[in-house]
Amino acid sequence: MSLSLRQQVLRKIPSVDEILSRPEIAELLKVHPRNVVVEAIRKGIGRLRQEILQKEEGPQSGDDLFSFEHLVPLFQKEIDLQIQPRLRRVINATGVIIHTNLGRAPLHPSAIQHLVEVSKTYSNLEYDIELGERGNRYAHVEEILCRLSGAESALVVNNNAGAVLLVINTLAEGKEVIVSRGELVEIGGAFRIPDVMRRSGALLREVGTTNRTHLNDYQKAIGPQTGLLLKVHTSNFRVMGFSSEVSLEDLVQLGKQHQLPVIDDLGSGCLIDLTLYGLEKEPTVQEMIKTGVDAITFSGDKLLGGPQAGIILGKKNSLDLFKINPLTRALRIDKLTLAALESTLLLYLDKKRAMEEIPTLLMLSLDTKRLKIRGRRLLKRLSKMENKRITCTLREDVSQVGGGALPLQELPTIVLTLKPLDFSLNTLELHLRKGDPPIISRISKEELILDMRTVFDEEIPILAQEIEKALTKIAKS
Repeated sequence: MSLSLRQQVLRKIPSVDEILSRPEIAELLKVHPRNVVVEAIRKGIGRLRQEILQKEEGPQSGDDLFSFEHLVPLFQKEIDLQIQPRLRRVINATGVIIHTNLGRAPLHPSAIQHLVEVSKTYSNLEYDIELGERGNRYAHVEEILCRLSGAESALVVNNNAGAVLLVINTLAEGKEVIVSRGELVEIGGAFRIPDVMRRSGALLREVGTTNRTHLNDYQKAIGPQTGLLLKVHTSNFRVMGFSSEVSLEDLVQLGKQHQLPVIDDLGSGCLIDLTLYGLEKEPTVQEMIKTGVDAITFSGDKLLGGPQAGIILGKKNSLDLFKINPLTRALRIDKLTLAALESTLLLYLDKKRAMEEIPTLLMLSLDTKRLKIRGRRLLKRLSKMENKRITCTLREDVSQVGGGALPLQELPTIVLTLKPLDFSLNTLELHLRKGDPPIISRISKEELILDMRTVFDEEIPILAQEIEKALTKIAKS
């Protein structure tokens, strides 16, 4: 389309006031608030203008574009975008189990039910029913956390970075925190342990090298300004080859010699020995508590399989200090988090049940036999489609744990691969991603991959339906 023709077409775009006067829009105004409709018209016209400017070819007159048969659905789409929640359900077909971008751990049904129950009415959040007086919100989960971990005391805040911030601020504000250089990790979203430490008011004192740190390095760094010794579990990477690190047990003994608290940022806390299920070794919370460490911190929505939370466990004298720090008020969790966390923790009273029912743990332990059954169900549904513009194949592949946990673990999996016959992979991926619900997949070696490990059984019919809808839209475009 020539520049002059584009300008002629653009001049035909009706004004907002002109559009509002039309009877078709009056129908929209009966259903939706005026400000919503006006905003939809502005955005719809803006998108239309952009399309005209970007397209190489277009309608000669623009009459079809500006007919109300074309405009009203466009405005309705913009209205829907305004009134629908932005946070929505997606289907995770990436094979990454603890996917930070997709909300990390899915919750167990009992956690969801408990969450709904305490949110739709009043609750005893900070009320002691036995005594008939004000209570402590943390009491709802402290006892079960101590029972499961062997810790003397427990506290829960909004996330693990907040937990680390609180612990360091309480014990070492204005003092030095000694940590191995090889453990100064970035925890995602460009947030780094050194940055969190600085915000706590403590001074970072690095020891050792990236690949090797010895007990003597900590020993030589201890001085009058030392506030605590910090160990950070490198849960999202491993240093291989010529490397060494100081065990938490040795660090605890060193702390006792110098009367210094020792803190372990465990990151992705795990309450079950995963080696029993054929997975790599991940230090358990119970093992760390047995070392005599003053406090450990970890996330609630990673290997634990619960809601986002920062869990602090350890000795009572240390936890008592954390609880009276004013930061605890700023970092406290709400009743919804407490409800979901408590229900998740109760499942761990039966570890076998926890492995079989908590979604994250179940996905970690699924064998390829069960995944193949899931894949065949989807393949069977897709084979009935009238649109045959893709080839579908089941094959073996590997999944990832994700979420800063078990970085070297590769989980054998079954994937369904989709390969377009006469259009691009990116087009297929885009249409699936913009579906309802969106399907998040991955592309590798000229194939679109749907990993059966992170797809729930009840999502198989939805997947098939959305794939068919995507192919229909592509055929019409």
